[in-house]
Order: sequence, then C-alpha cells, then structure tokens
Amino acid sequence: MKKDIHPTYYNAPVYFNGEVVMHVGATVPEMHVEVWSGSHPFYTGKASFVDTAGRVEKFQRRYQGEYFRKAEKKAKGRR
Repeated sequence: MKKDIHPTYYNAPVYFNGEVVMHVGATVPEMHVEVWSGSHPFYTGKASFVDTAGRVEKFQRRYQGEYFRKAEKKAKGRR
C-alpha cells in the first residue's frame, strides 16, 4: 500500500436523537442520522412521520392564505 494516501479510519459512533445507537467504521469521527433501522417503519412495524427538511412547513408557507380560493374562482369563471 502507498503511504499517506488513505483517509483516517474511525470507529465512529452513530447518533440518533442525541443517543448513540451503534458504532460503524467510517472516515468521519462521528455521524448524526435522522433515520436508522431501529426507527424506520419498515423494520419496526410502526408508522412514523419524518419531516427532515421542513417540507410541510415550506408547503404551508407557500400556499397559505387565499391561494387555493383564487384557483377556485378562476375555475368557476371558466365554466
């Protein structure tokens, strides 16, 4: 193997909701995850809502107020 070309290898802890859930081999000292097999509905059998990027709030801000009512008025005018 060539020297000084390989990244540093860590036994990195994986954090989910502030708790260490496992250790993995990685090139970063620690990992923070939003979903892992212990919280994923496929593995747990429980339904849970994961909104990682605030998509619901973004949608609500974008289309709040009179947006849909304006669309209804336009649709009625076309008939």
